[in-house]
Amino acid sequence: MGVLVVAVVTYSYALRIAADDGNPFDFFGYFTNQTSTLTALLLMLVGCIGLAGRSVPRVVALAWAIGAACLVVVAVVYNGLVPGTGSAPPWVSVVLHVVFPVLVVADVATAPDRPRLAWRELWWVLPYPLAWITVVLVRGATDGWVPYGFLLPERGLASLVLHVVGILTLLLLAAAGVWALGRRGSSRPLSS
Repeated sequence: MGVLVVAVVTYSYALRIAADDGNPFDFFGYFTNQTSTLTALLLMLVGCIGLAGRSVPRVVALAWAIGAACLVVVAVVYNGLVPGTGSAPPWVSVVLHVVFPVLVVADVATAPDRPRLAWRELWWVLPYPLAWITVVLVRGATDGWVPYGFLLPERGLASLVLHVVGILTLLLLAAAGVWALGRRGSSRPLSS
């Protein structure tokens, strides 16, 4: 699954390069492209750990869950706020905004090698998206580029705050769901 998603993201980026729009800061500035790539690479790591017969380390388990929660946000925001936008072929959008998020959440819920997630570590879901939002807002204020229209500075501070708070709230709800799935049926605590 990880290899397939990296191939899809690479194909999508190749299309942007062919259209003379291959700025990597713009392409990977999209939360979907960035999160899908990072989570796919993480899943490849989890697969290698499993093939080696080892337990998933705590930091990898947390990253796995964070990736799943972020992909839930990708799916909900794309399918709810900005459906059908973007320049990627429709099948690429389906893979990255529907299929991959569903499969990653199912993976977290059913993988036999997943350790139980500690609720006190739920806050770890916030640093990556907050860093992403910060970079996007700085870029929007300086060079005018934002990946999604609802983050445009000219829409006003109230709209911007409402969307950011809404997305972070959705992220925390998604993370709570992923954490609950990760605890379901698993008695093995996080390893170090």
